[in-house]
Amino acid sequence: MDTAPTYLVVIDDSAESRVALRFAALRAGHVGAKVAMIHVIPTPEFMQWGAVQEAMEAEARAEADKLLSAVADEAEALSGTRPRAIVLNGDAAPTIFDHVRGDPSVRALVLGAAPKGTPGPLIGYFTGERAGQLPCVVMLVPGGLAQDRLESLT
Repeated sequence: MDTAPTYLVVIDDSAESRVALRFAALRAGHVGAKVAMIHVIPTPEFMQWGAVQEAMEAEARAEADKLLSAVADEAEALSGTRPRAIVLNGDAAPTIFDHVRGDPSVRALVLGAAPKGTPGPLIGYFTGERAGQLPCVVMLVPGGLAQDRLESLT
């Protein structure tokens, strides 16, 4: 496992996760750190037909790989290095929590906050009672930040 300082960004289909990735990539480029992107595939409910379940899992993995690949180029252009892609299965919050606790290279968990409404379940999870149990800082990036403001903050 690489032990270089890493900004771990949670990537999903939301626009705010892209803003968080841009922030992490810019910041990593300034401080000589790396970026890793993590996406968690929800564990499907058990299905009686194993072949159907396997096909669904393979499709979900292909979609996750496609999603991470689509955003990796932009992050590489901003930071100078290609981000590491991590795809895990399970319930998102505890799976990410376990990953962070098991990876000593993670210096910051970077989460994008929705520009309107509630910030999202991951932010609630990581800033609630588990915040004091993390071995790294949590960075919340407002999803509504303009690019020029984002750049000035990094």
